[in-house]
Amino acid sequence: MKNQWVTFLGGKIHVKVEGNGVERFINQLTRSHLLIWNVKRQGEKAITFYIRLQDLNKLRHQARKFDCRVSFLSGQGVPFLWKRTLKNGGFLTGLILFFIVITMLSNVVWGIDIKGASPQTEHQIKKELNNMGIQIGKLQFNMDSLESIQHELTNKVPNITWVGVDLHGTTFHLHVVEKNTPKTKKPKSPRHLVANQKAVIVDMFVEAGIPVVKVNQFVNKGQLLVSGLIGREEDQKPVAAIGKVYGKTWYKSDVELPLQSDFQVFTGKEHKKYTLKMGSLSIPFWGFGKIKYKEYEKENNVHQIKFLKWDLPIKYVQTTVREKQFAQRDYTKDQAISAAKELAKNDLRAKIPNDAKIVDEYVLHEKVEHGKVKLSMYFQVIEDIAEAKPITQGD
Repeated sequence: MKNQWVTFLGGKIHVKVEGNGVERFINQLTRSHLLIWNVKRQGEKAITFYIRLQDLNKLRHQARKFDCRVSFLSGQGVPFLWKRTLKNGGFLTGLILFFIVITMLSNVVWGIDIKGASPQTEHQIKKELNNMGIQIGKLQFNMDSLESIQHELTNKVPNITWVGVDLHGTTFHLHVVEKNTPKTKKPKSPRHLVANQKAVIVDMFVEAGIPVVKVNQFVNKGQLLVSGLIGREEDQKPVAAIGKVYGKTWYKSDVELPLQSDFQVFTGKEHKKYTLKMGSLSIPFWGFGKIKYKEYEKENNVHQIKFLKWDLPIKYVQTTVREKQFAQRDYTKDQAISAAKELAKNDLRAKIPNDAKIVDEYVLHEKVEHGKVKLSMYFQVIEDIAEAKPITQGD
């Protein structure tokens, strides 16, 4: 038999034929194109051979024409193995249940190891992990990805700079880098305070050094504001000038805003599907049916299924389908100008220091062109304009 695997899958039978004229019976089987192999004589009136399980009825039909006794010695192949397995159904069921239980336990969180964190920070991290559903005894299938967990912890635990999240087997390993407490400031070297841009002085708070400008005075970029040389001219002593000098500065901003714009929003409706993925084969087991949403966005959350410490070639995929719709926003000219002003302000706030204040604004130029509002804005800002400049021998 050339293809043993095909025969094993389909099944084969070991046959014994006894009686007179067994040779004529074998010849008849051959003429009937019935496949037989491993033909062996067993004494003078008996022959054994193999046939395919699918040819059993043909063999019986031919046997009725001859004075021979046909007996079946054994059956081999998948159909017979399956039949024997069904007879021992309890063992098979126990084996399957054992595999399922071990697989489920291999995908449960059994440990959370946090390194590099103080007891207080570790308590906060465990509290946030609890809120995210990451607890000992929970299945890993419904948990967020490692990147999402890392992002959430970094945002919600205030006193950590970075956290690395790894999953080894059934244990989460977290490596934490805490924010350093401010170190004692080193003594500053002798320096002046000079203006970092053009401004009109509105207020001053000087802790060390001698102010050389006054309120309401206009200063240019680089002009001396607070001197770091104190004492008489013949006996001056250099110190580190410390203080804040607030000045009124000016900024110009040009913005464009379309009168009509398209955007998309989520409606809040969603549908979840669950799939087992083996290579390129996907087997859905929950969330059947077609997606009814006209416009939607898919998000896949993939979890590797483990058996003890090994990764099985099976993945559990949770697919969330969220409905979205497109909308159009139309501005009147006045609405577009108001929105453009706010856009210009937000753009300016991103550029100036956090403690700076916008005190006044002017529209220098506005026009509607090609479906867009174009604005030129002028802003007055009060901010600290002082920057340090080291004292040199020339000073």
